[in-house]
Amino acid sequence: MDDGDSPHSSDSEQVIDRRAILEPAVQSVVDALGGYENGHYRLGDEAYGCLKDLKKFWRKDDTDDERTVARIFWETRVLPNDLVPILLVTAGEGDVQDKKAIACLDLMAAMTWPIDIAEELKELDEDLDKGSDYTQLLTSHLHYKAAILKPGVLESIFGIVVPCITKGKRERKEKDVQIINVALFLIRNLAFIKDPPPNMYTSSDRTELASLQSKLVKRLSEAHLTDLVMTIASNALDPLYNGWNTLALEILYLLFRGIVPASLSMDQTKQPTATLHRLLEVEQRIRRDVARNTSSRHSRFGTTISVKLNPKRAEQAESSSGLSSQTFVMHRQQAINGEAGSIMDLSKRSKAQKGKKIDELAREDNLSMDARSILQTLARTFVESALNPFLSSILKDIKAERAKVTEKDNLRLLYVTKWFLEFFLRERTARSARDGENWDFGLIAEVTDRGWIVWVLKRMREAVEEKPKLWNELQAGIECLTHLLSLIDSMISSSDADENILEAAEILQQQLIYSGEILDVAFQSLQTYREGTQSLAYLRASVSLAYNLFKMLEKWSKTKGEMYVRKRVKARKKKGKVVGRSTEEGEGVADVEDVDSASEPEEAVRETSLTLEAFELRFAHSEINHTLLAYLSRYREFDSPEEMKRIVKLLHRQAVKAKAEGLFFQVSTLDLFKVILADQKSLPKDQPYKDLVALINYILRQFFKAVDEEPLLIVEAFFPKNRGAWKKLSSWEPEPKVKSEEKTITDTRFPPDVQVKKGYSWSEQLGIAIACLTEDGKHELVEWIKDILTLVIAQRKRIVEETDGCSSKTALQSDAESDAEDVFIDTKRGPSDEALEKFTDYLIPYVNDEQADAATRNPHLKLVFRLLKFEAIDEDADEFEWHVPKAIKPDELQSNRNVIEQFLANPIDLGGKKASTMLTKKARRRRRRRQPTPASDSESDILDDEPKKKAKKKKEANQYKSAQFIEDSEEDEGEMEAFFEKEKQLRERMALAAMENGKVATMRSTGTKKRRKKGADDKPKQRKKRRGEPSIPDRRSPSTDALPQNASDSSDSEPDVFGSYRVSPASTSHTSPPMEEASLMPESKVRPRPKPRFRRRTSSPGVLPPSSTDPPEVDEVRDDGQMSAEDSDSKIRTSSALVEGSEEKGDHASTRGQRVRQKGRLVLSDED
Repeated sequence: MDDGDSPHSSDSEQVIDRRAILEPAVQSVVDALGGYENGHYRLGDEAYGCLKDLKKFWRKDDTDDERTVARIFWETRVLPNDLVPILLVTAGEGDVQDKKAIACLDLMAAMTWPIDIAEELKELDEDLDKGSDYTQLLTSHLHYKAAILKPGVLESIFGIVVPCITKGKRERKEKDVQIINVALFLIRNLAFIKDPPPNMYTSSDRTELASLQSKLVKRLSEAHLTDLVMTIASNALDPLYNGWNTLALEILYLLFRGIVPASLSMDQTKQPTATLHRLLEVEQRIRRDVARNTSSRHSRFGTTISVKLNPKRAEQAESSSGLSSQTFVMHRQQAINGEAGSIMDLSKRSKAQKGKKIDELAREDNLSMDARSILQTLARTFVESALNPFLSSILKDIKAERAKVTEKDNLRLLYVTKWFLEFFLRERTARSARDGENWDFGLIAEVTDRGWIVWVLKRMREAVEEKPKLWNELQAGIECLTHLLSLIDSMISSSDADENILEAAEILQQQLIYSGEILDVAFQSLQTYREGTQSLAYLRASVSLAYNLFKMLEKWSKTKGEMYVRKRVKARKKKGKVVGRSTEEGEGVADVEDVDSASEPEEAVRETSLTLEAFELRFAHSEINHTLLAYLSRYREFDSPEEMKRIVKLLHRQAVKAKAEGLFFQVSTLDLFKVILADQKSLPKDQPYKDLVALINYILRQFFKAVDEEPLLIVEAFFPKNRGAWKKLSSWEPEPKVKSEEKTITDTRFPPDVQVKKGYSWSEQLGIAIACLTEDGKHELVEWIKDILTLVIAQRKRIVEETDGCSSKTALQSDAESDAEDVFIDTKRGPSDEALEKFTDYLIPYVNDEQADAATRNPHLKLVFRLLKFEAIDEDADEFEWHVPKAIKPDELQSNRNVIEQFLANPIDLGGKKASTMLTKKARRRRRRRQPTPASDSESDILDDEPKKKAKKKKEANQYKSAQFIEDSEEDEGEMEAFFEKEKQLRERMALAAMENGKVATMRSTGTKKRRKKGADDKPKQRKKRRGEPSIPDRRSPSTDALPQNASDSSDSEPDVFGSYRVSPASTSHTSPPMEEASLMPESKVRPRPKPRFRRRTSSPGVLPPSSTDPPEVDEVRDDGQMSAEDSDSKIRTSSALVEGSEEKGDHASTRGQRVRQKGRLVLSDED
């Protein structure tokens, strides 16, 4: 070759030289292997060395894109003529340990290794490898597969594997593991080789190659190699077999790929008959369509039809300009009854459409009935004995990122799981219809595990994030979730399922909904579909997932009500600015800004409420609608009415449920509806097709109705309905906007609440909260909490004693503060249901302003209250009112008190840190903005004088009309007197018990609350009574000096646990337990109110004049907020005397229990 030759010619010369050099050497080695003599294969003297040389030659193709050695091996036919006979001569005759047999097995596995054509073409050079042809290599694989499937070959391979796999852990060597690997790889290679499509016009040899997969399945079963794969799968958790679980996964994936699970769940002997009926039905439908559109027998006479274009406008044009209208002549008989436009379209040249992908995961199924029966038995055996351990081992290896796991194993695992899950559901349905013996749901327990579902969702998320996106893996994940929803529905609706199965199904269903990720998957899978990008199987899987998900949500909303879903939102990053004190210094609690700035989370998870209507409205999306219509356009290809049912249901949810019929107002959609209505007579008579026609008619009525209202809608039909443009064309109406007065604002009136950091138990949290109060010097608040618990325990104990009749006197005489045993409740038996019903919410009274301010503003005290399960009545109020819920039993209250006593005696050990450092601030709550107070100045009064007069007249008329129906009744007064008498007897008994025991469990009769000054025109105002709410009498606190006439209450002068005095019979607090005569009172329960307190206030103009029952004047209150003893006694004595006078006069309003409210301050009477 001259130096001036081009480099391309030199490269081609190198290729020729490579083949010329290798081919004689390979041919000589092949000839030395041996040959046939008298019909028997006789090995050469150096057969083993020749096999080793052939393996060396084969490795030279690792750096050769042209695969020269593989082509030479095919031309020499070394595998069918030499390797197979050598294997039969050695291992086939029992010598399974022969090195020549193992070398032949290794060469067979290498020569049948799958060729990834797509990857090979990517690696080719455009100039150097123009003549590369891989069809010869693919053909060689088919002939290799046919040669290995000869009788005795697979049995010899099984004989080589058995001695290696039966060895124990100590006896097994690395060589044994390699032999098993090579044998499994050979089975994988044979299953991977795809058969050519069957063709009746090809030769007999080609037809035989089209049925190799069926032959492979039968030969694997006969050689017991399927049993070998099943053994590895069922013992996948065993370390002796775990190393081959990924190979077993790939073999199962290749054997079952392309087979419909429903076809294996039925009787295989009836499969040919069912296939024949299906094909005959398709043929009959095609014949009906052809007969409907063909010409009649009169067509031999010909047809000529003239069609004018817009005849009315043509007449006008002729009269004005004298021009004739344009006409079209048609010679088709269909133009007599059909549309002229459709007949004209037949003569147009149609563009060749690009072929669409059907299913990239599966392949064409051409298996024989015998092969199907073998695979059916294999699938049943796998589900019954190997599914759970096999999936568990594979998932464990994938999460551990083992070296043997490849990226494609994720796709194979998803496909195998969805296949066997669908097979389980189909087989279970078939068994229940056949003999009533169903499979247990425990056979697929691994699929319902939370870790498994999390992994599936994670893989689907990663498949979408990859570039390019892994649509096949996403399709397998969608089908997995679809069959999982079908499994949950089967578990819930199963008649033979026990309570554990039902509970597990409900929990799994709740977790799926709560995670919210499956909702996003169903939404995005339909939204991202594009024709030509994804396959038709992907489209079918997406529609099935959406249908099953809506079915599950609809059942859940009917039975469970509202649903809660986690929603991921992007968290706002905080700046590193320090707002509060540092927690490292041990001073104060870290602010919310500090916590967020330290962690800086990328996403935050919030819990939101989800309704079926809200999800249907979200489903009304233009891209989803486009996907559904693309699926509907293939209605002629639907195999069963179930497919039509799914798409009709989804379209119905968009058009009717979500009121988004505007999505369908497009020309392409209307044209599709026109085609379906034209084929209405040829559609099947099943109900889903009837529902489709009804839905189309409904949408068309809505469209033409909208056109009548807005004629320009015809123009808008040519444009897409994106970004919510469909809303103005539909009957959908937005929710009414919230008024500006009702918008919420951040509550900044009080210091933010705190909470204990994560990782502490309830008792430790309570100990930290008590330690915070102790560190701040708030010992009196801790004692106040203990007194509240003591009082509530005593109160509810009395109710239990009077209701249940237990021996409570002994318990009352024992030490009420004993921590060793609970003296207030019989531990052997708890309170009865009747006693629990008599419990009422105990409203915590405030003795002074310090307690009221602490209960409202002190975050540590509020934390203790919440840990003790105390509840605030209204957190939007200016002053919090706490109450002890009636649901808390006395023994729980006593246990809480014991815990507080324990932490006071032995404070919690925080390792030298302050208790405040264990707390974090909670985000401030939001409250509604208060409505502005209407103006009351003189101008507004003058302007509104006339409406006020009209309102006043109307009010007077209403009062006059209702006054005639009011009648006085003395029954209530008699009931009240009986109630007070019973209360007096109860107090006398309690006083005797207190004198004997020295302990008082009642509240004092007077309060220390300061009262604000009244103006000159003060009058007691009554709070508006709510509908159905009983009246509460005005409360006053008489002094002990005003009770000298009650000689029997000598013990009333003793202070109780709060340091106050006993109350008189006429001033019993509502916290006393109900008596037997309490049933005479009205049945409606009175909401507990706090004990009155006096607050120093300055009088404002326009205040009503003070009465004899008003609080003390401002000058009678000291600067520190307390009244002097003399002033207090005198005022209280006056108040007491007035109360007695009111009782003698029989004041009907106070006896009936009227409630008085003055300027937002509640004053309760003594008669309450």
